[in-house]
Amino acid sequence: MYKILVVEDDESLGRGLQFALQKEGFEVNLARTLSEGKSYFYSTKNDLILLDVMLPDGNGFEFCKEIRKESDIAIIFLTACDEEVNVVLGLDIGADDYITKPFRVRELISRIKAILRRSEKINKMHTNSIKCNDLVFYSFERKLIKNGKEIMLTTMEYKLIDMFLNNPMRILSRNNILEKLWDLNGEFVDDNTLSVYIRRLREKIEDDASHPQYITTVRGIGYKWNKRCS
Repeated sequence: MYKILVVEDDESLGRGLQFALQKEGFEVNLARTLSEGKSYFYSTKNDLILLDVMLPDGNGFEFCKEIRKESDIAIIFLTACDEEVNVVLGLDIGADDYITKPFRVRELISRIKAILRRSEKINKMHTNSIKCNDLVFYSFERKLIKNGKEIMLTTMEYKLIDMFLNNPMRILSRNNILEKLWDLNGEFVDDNTLSVYIRRLREKIEDDASHPQYITTVRGIGYKWNKRCS
């Protein structure tokens, strides 16, 4: 069963959407404020978010940007802001669709199903995992499991672990890592910041971060993922 998070401050519209989506077989979490939406996003697993732009305690555009730093979850803006500049902004910051009010419920449901089918197809294309001792990494899902328990990763930690696991037993220079992180994230990452990211990642994956077994330092050069993977 797909789970949908609806973030909508109009109570009657929110309840109407919840009823219509539940009739289609979806499980629905309904939030009337941005803070409630964030609480649901960070505490429950959802497959798609219907997100209003103008909310009593914040802006849906900013929430979308925040989500995209952590997740590739499908997002549809559902809003009365119908100016072209708002539509373009919503899509540019990572939304999968932008629907203006008033709208037809059947059309909305069709778009939701189309996006979910596309997401499911992509997921099936990226089911391969990388196993390394007690770690299992699912790249497309951005999920790292250690001894059966999920380790929560930030966007930068995900990019680092993905880089290391796809280059096991290979020395990666600090400059090479910095260039790739900068290209991928669109932000400047300096040498000191990289050291902080490496330390934090070690604290999450190593049994003893002060004596790392996975990410080892090659002095004067960079780092090496010191385990073979399958």
